[in-house]
Amino acid sequence: MQLNRVHSIRATQDNDVYEVSCSITDITGASYDTVYVSRPDDPYGLNPSIRKWLRENLEATIEAYVPPTSEQLRASMPPLTARQLRLGLLEGGISPSQVSAAIVAMPTGADKDRAQIEWEYAVTVGRTHPLISNIGAALGLTDEQIDAMWGAAARL
Repeated sequence: MQLNRVHSIRATQDNDVYEVSCSITDITGASYDTVYVSRPDDPYGLNPSIRKWLRENLEATIEAYVPPTSEQLRASMPPLTARQLRLGLLEGGISPSQVSAAIVAMPTGADKDRAQIEWEYAVTVGRTHPLISNIGAALGLTDEQIDAMWGAAARL
């Protein structure tokens, strides 16, 4: 593997660990841009070349670590199966019939029909799906409560 060019370096939440946006040539001879996570004691792959580049380019700008926003964290949460979603709701004290009642209470129209179809037939649901925020709000749940329930349900 060959490091061709470093485009940018960004710190991570871990000390001396960086996300390096760079151009590389891999072992097949293909050249492309990628983001490589460089750790201080990693002797494998591209890392020795990146660490050498960092030592030789001390003036290089390292962008500060910026924690992900709540929205970014939610977007990265794993999707739940219908089973996980329903069991997670039960664990959180919410029955499937309460969700159905919240959907029934929605104004007549395409949004209500869409919510009903999603609730009944979706195989998986992502945390940022509109159904989740709409039903969560109808049930009086905050985003933080939904996040906690989502995390617990993902482990089921």
